[in-house]
Amino acid sequence: IGADTPQAEAIMRDLYRPLYLIETPFVFTDIATAEMIKYASNAFLATKVSFINEVANLCERVGADVQVVAKAMGLDHRIGSKFLHAGPGYGGSCFPKDIAAMIQTGRHAGCLMEIAEATARANVKQRARMVEKIKGAMGGSMAGKCIAVLGLTFKPNTNDLRDAPSLEIIPKLQDEGATIRAYDPAGMDEARKLLPEITLCASSYDAAEGADALVLMTEWNQLRNLDLERIKRSLTAPVFVDLRNVYEPARMASLGFHYTSVGRPASRAKDGT
Repeated sequence: IGADTPQAEAIMRDLYRPLYLIETPFVFTDIATAEMIKYASNAFLATKVSFINEVANLCERVGADVQVVAKAMGLDHRIGSKFLHAGPGYGGSCFPKDIAAMIQTGRHAGCLMEIAEATARANVKQRARMVEKIKGAMGGSMAGKCIAVLGLTFKPNTNDLRDAPSLEIIPKLQDEGATIRAYDPAGMDEARKLLPEITLCASSYDAAEGADALVLMTEWNQLRNLDLERIKRSLTAPVFVDLRNVYEPARMASLGFHYTSVGRPASRAKDGT
């Protein structure tokens, strides 16, 4: 908590007194340091996200599994397992804003924040890579194709679409000629305003009906337990692109899907499945 006078600090201590009763740790400091704590904390977490996404991209090239890599890395207490989840990149109201603020603060102070800038660039590139991944899974062309997108919010358990990967990925899919049918458990009202040219559906299965491919964009719990046989019957082709690595490649192949994820080898159903 940043305060510039003893009186202000006293007011803040009184305001947060209930948290003292449960021994919540507090750091009182000046305002500039408090701002930097927030910027640095969120920039560091964003860097973990961009780092594991770059590792995932390398894993795809060399045949490694980023899920196993991230799990092993996370066992080192110096690193920790949080925010080591490969996917379409970070979004929301905090990470993009705070990392941009840190970069801009550095520029004003004559101090280039090169790692923060690299993190932001990597995040932009990751979203573009997801578009290419989807395109590749569909045989190199999306023209005239229908894609079912499950999950629109930047993370599960929120209706927040601010800077969500879906807001950048979906328009690029449309630019490639695809039409979009989508479902999100909580983000439909926001999606109507922010993505007016897509068809919003009543359920995951409604979105999948007649689609040429399915893209899992956000890892909602209810999307972790889809009736996969029903999904497969609903699709015109068994193409499943999992941008959150929710499902297991071997199982998806055994169910007859052509399955693509992030940082893991693609798995294809055997001919005739």
